[in-house]
Amino acid sequence: MNAEVTDFMEQISIPWQVDVVRQLRQLVHDSIPDVQERMQYKKPHFLKNGKYAAVISPSKQAVSFTIFNATGLELPDGIFEGPEERKTIKIKEKDTPDYEWLAGLLTQASAEL
Repeated sequence: MNAEVTDFMEQISIPWQVDVVRQLRQLVHDSIPDVQERMQYKKPHFLKNGKYAAVISPSKQAVSFTIFNATGLELPDGIFEGPEERKTIKIKEKDTPDYEWLAGLLTQASAEL
């Protein structure tokens, strides 16, 4: 795990976001063997074989989780935003994300990276 990403996460001051970001980070590491992480554009980016796999981006109202290489994923309407090749879910305070489902999507999307 990258120290810069850890430092970034430790600076998040909204308790529910800290929990979501930690769970998403662990999900990425569990879903993508040998994933690399780094800070880029002031956000944690996760790469597989040098290619973007995921990004975690907290904001005031939500934590955004972007999955790259998403073109072949079957996604329900209304949950994800973005162009076909990368999809973003915005997790808000009262949401109860299905981390196992997200892990499956990430595993599928990153399989060919």
